[in-house]
Amino acid sequence: MNFVEVDLSKIIIDEKRHDQVIVLKEKKGERQLPIMIGLMEASSIKMKLSDYKMPRPLTHDLVLSIVEGLDAKIERLVIDKLIDQTFHAKLILRTEKGDPRKIDTRPSDGVAIAVRAQIPVFVEEEILNNAEIPKL
Repeated sequence: MNFVEVDLSKIIIDEKRHDQVIVLKEKKGERQLPIMIGLMEASSIKMKLSDYKMPRPLTHDLVLSIVEGLDAKIERLVIDKLIDQTFHAKLILRTEKGDPRKIDTRPSDGVAIAVRAQIPVFVEEEILNNAEIPKL
């Protein structure tokens, strides 16, 4: 598998229609990947990027705290499959002993955690090639 590093380019939130999209753009190119996500995940990502502080941790903050509390580190997010129009992703963790672990996640949750942990995001090249859209 060939992976391409991407950045979160856009978050599009339409509260009336309940259509939320994140757009990932390759770091060293122009290809983009739109992914439909839920309102809660989009809001979580937007709050973190806006540096909005909640009085209590959100679920994605909790996940990151648990990982760190277990002396593990989230290294990266990889979006590695597209099956029946559904994207699949893995958070790659490393334990204190150095053992890598792959944790299955929805891309939306993975991105919400990635923006909190400030980790890189990668997309399998074939997914970018097949799901590419014109510039947004």
